[in-house]
Amino acid sequence: MGNVVRMARYDRAANVAAAVPSPLTLNGNKPLEWHRLDDGVMGGKSETVHSTSLDGRDGIHFTGHINTSGGGFASIRAPFENGLLADTTALRIKFRGDGKKYKVLLSDGQPSGPWGGSPSWQVDLPTRKLSSNEAAQVEILPLDSFIPSFGGRSALKKEGRSKFTFVASEMKQLGLMLSLKLSDGSNNPEETFGEGIFEFSLFVESIETISSKIQSGHDGSRETCKGDDL
Repeated sequence: MGNVVRMARYDRAANVAAAVPSPLTLNGNKPLEWHRLDDGVMGGKSETVHSTSLDGRDGIHFTGHINTSGGGFASIRAPFENGLLADTTALRIKFRGDGKKYKVLLSDGQPSGPWGGSPSWQVDLPTRKLSSNEAAQVEILPLDSFIPSFGGRSALKKEGRSKFTFVASEMKQLGLMLSLKLSDGSNNPEETFGEGIFEFSLFVESIETISSKIQSGHDGSRETCKGDDL
């Protein structure tokens, strides 16, 4: 009964109205404005508190607490205009984590929960716990590695991915999530998620779209020919 009451009280519209503008932009357009979408929408007790700085760095700080009693996810979402460029092949993300395994989400902005009509495309983002003076992690996330999902249920386990087509120009929302489910629908292990009530912290310093081939540098590092800040 408690879950039903919390679902009824969850004010998604108010969360959207209270969106936090960040320094991150998409293709030079207006700053991305992030709102929270937690498991309270389904009666859970997790909660996000997000801001735009950490230790003097600018970006988006996705933090808060997870409560696995009756729920198990927290997220922030940011709509963007005009979709991704059609020739976008990957996202490049620079971040500072806490050792947990997060997810990066792309969607057309329509509801994609258990009863949604279009999927949320998700990819896992493993993190290391870093000290403030350590260099941030950088990962390149190819768009063809994103998996369609409906509310934590991977479409790979039901209809099959072939039923869904990722169209870059139709993507209108970016998201960050910590969930008890990974992008393929399997359980996020306790060592990269948590148990009971626990805090989390992911700080994203930059996100870029990559629309040309990824090249290998002479030192083995990965470089991009072209990118646009998100």
